[in-house]
Amino acid sequence: MKLSQTGMGATKLNNIDEMYPAQSILLQTGQLVQYGAGLFGCNTIPLLVRRKVEQIIVETLNKYGCIETLLPLLQPDTIWKNSGRYDQYVNDGTMLITESNKGTFCLAPTGEEAVVEFAREKLKSYKNLPVTYYQIGEKFRNEIRTRGYLLRGKSFPMLDAYSFDEDEKGMEVSYKNIRKAFLEIFERLGLKVIPIVADNGAMGGKKSEEFMLISEQGEDKILYDEKTGIGLNTEILEKENYQEYLKEEYGIEDISGFKEIRTMELGHIFQLGTRYSEMMNGKYINREGKEALYYMGCYGIGVSRTVAALYEESILKKENGEIEGIVLPENIAPFKVQIVPKMEDEEKLEFAKKLYNKLKENGIEAILDDRENITMGMKIKDCKILGTPYLVVIGNKQSGEEFELENVRTGEKKNLTLKDLENCKELYR
Repeated sequence: MKLSQTGMGATKLNNIDEMYPAQSILLQTGQLVQYGAGLFGCNTIPLLVRRKVEQIIVETLNKYGCIETLLPLLQPDTIWKNSGRYDQYVNDGTMLITESNKGTFCLAPTGEEAVVEFAREKLKSYKNLPVTYYQIGEKFRNEIRTRGYLLRGKSFPMLDAYSFDEDEKGMEVSYKNIRKAFLEIFERLGLKVIPIVADNGAMGGKKSEEFMLISEQGEDKILYDEKTGIGLNTEILEKENYQEYLKEEYGIEDISGFKEIRTMELGHIFQLGTRYSEMMNGKYINREGKEALYYMGCYGIGVSRTVAALYEESILKKENGEIEGIVLPENIAPFKVQIVPKMEDEEKLEFAKKLYNKLKENGIEAILDDRENITMGMKIKDCKILGTPYLVVIGNKQSGEEFELENVRTGEKKNLTLKDLENCKELYR
């Protein structure tokens, strides 16, 4: 990518939000654009980060035998009335609806109704089970209190998956399968999440777990045992039989050593049982030739929330604690190297272009900062704003075919030549 083609000018950061510094930087530099409370547009780099997150989700779920689908975002109110949840979602103001001469339609806040409609036409026999469908798509919720930019918006991309099984035992197997897949997804993303005991709440069902990232920016408080790595949502303690529930479902007998910490919820998984198949007549023909209800599980990851968490975890600070910018993880950053040439020196500029093309030939995406009338010092600072992990400055010190590659986060430097890039898949080997 050539920065001159993006229209990006010199950037200067002011009054960075202390609570959400990375997203504040994205907004100030036009990488995020706010259209209204909880409504955001993405420029190129955050969009590509989001696609990288989605790619990791898709690759992992496919590995675990899940089937990708796409359900409509705009849905007739009839399917919500069939499930009995229409009045609930409309009365509490969560669901956005539109009325027309063709009927009333809903913007999907979640996907249980649509997926049961989808499954009924496909899963007519026990021979079709088990199966887990998933999709990554936009969800719409009229949040009364939007918060934390991408962390809680009115429109947001989400991974939602749904398992269908013959019985409770099969549902539990599918649940464990997706739980394992989610842990692998977050490990690949470099986010250390804790699966914690949670309340099923309005979703209903038997059992659920939230995937929490320890973060002062989170709005959730959990109880956590550092020795065992077990955590639980404090809402669980509001259950009358919470001690019996914790022992029976999770094997937790004593919570006296648990401490309260602040966390950010990135994912949630549920064992739903037959609740939604009962409400929406979701049935198949079982092994005895009789109609039976699907046993379902529901699984979600907030994609935009995960992107926001990745950015906030990628903040770069000076030794005095002052925020300097962002450095994205190398496996997440869409552009690995930012090249800053001395524009007024034709020889240096030509070498920078040669390096840029050589990197692209070897599958290493790079940014060429070919903007004019901006100092090299300002361009180097912008590398830390765009989150690029590596920097190459083509200035007076550069000579011949050799260049210096700098790790932006650590400051470590390494000398390389153009020949070193041949058949190169990793810059720091």
